[in-house]
Amino acid sequence: MIEVDHISKSFGDSQVLKGVSATFETGKTNLIIGQSGSGKTVFLKCLLGLFVPEEGTISYDGKVYSELSGDEKRDLRQEMGMVFQGSALFDSMTVAGNVKFPLEMFTRQSPSEMQDRVDFVLKRVNLTDAHEKFPSEISGGMQKRVAIARAIVMNPKYLFCDEPNSGLDPKTAILIDNLIHEITMEYDITTVINTHDMNSVMEIGEKIVFLKDGLKEWEGTKDEIFKTDNQAVTNFVYSSELFKKVRQMYIEERH
Repeated sequence: MIEVDHISKSFGDSQVLKGVSATFETGKTNLIIGQSGSGKTVFLKCLLGLFVPEEGTISYDGKVYSELSGDEKRDLRQEMGMVFQGSALFDSMTVAGNVKFPLEMFTRQSPSEMQDRVDFVLKRVNLTDAHEKFPSEISGGMQKRVAIARAIVMNPKYLFCDEPNSGLDPKTAILIDNLIHEITMEYDITTVINTHDMNSVMEIGEKIVFLKDGLKEWEGTKDEIFKTDNQAVTNFVYSSELFKKVRQMYIEERH
C-alpha cells in the first residue's frame, strides 16, 4: 500500500500539486486520471521518488520515504517496476537483453539464474518466441509486453505505468490493460497507472484518483464514477461518447 499525505510540489512560482492525499491499495489497479496540466505526471514522479515534495509525506507499506536513509531509499527503488509511455526499450538489445538488463545492473544472480527469470517473465507476458528479436522487429503491443516483462523481472512490490496504452489500437490496449490487471492480482503488487484512456477506467479502474489543477478532485471506483455528482469528474469522463452511452446504460439498468 502507498499512502500519500498532503503533498505539494512547485517548480519556481508554479505550484503543480496542492496538498494531494490518496491511498493506493495492494493487489489492485489504482488509476490516476485528469486533463493535461492537472498534475498527474508530476504526482507519478513523486511516487517514484524522482521528484521530492516540499510538503507532505509518501509512505510505502508504512515506510515514510523522506525518513529513509540513502541505502534504504535505494533498496526501496529496487522494489519498484516502471512501464514507460513509449516502452523505452534499448534498440541495440534483443528482447531478452532488455528484460535481463535490470538483473545485470542490480543483482548478483548467475547467468543461468538470470536466464531462467527472463524466460519466466517473457512466458508470463505471452512472448515465448521473441527472445532474440530486436524492438524494431516487433509490434507496438509486443514492445509494451516486453516493457511489462522488464518491469516485473525484479519481482517488484510496486508497479508504475505511465500511459501504458499510448499509441496502441483499442483491441491491443485492452489486452495490455488485462495483462497489467492479471499481474497485479497474481503477484499482489501495488499498481499505479497514469492514464487518460477512459476504456482503462472502465476495464480495470478498481481505484481511481482524479486530479484537477493540482488538487484531488475525486476518489473512488469505476462503479462509483457512474454515480458521482461531481461536475468536474462528469465533464472530464463523459466527454467521451463511449462513456455517455455507458452511463445511459447504467442509469437505465437501475430504473
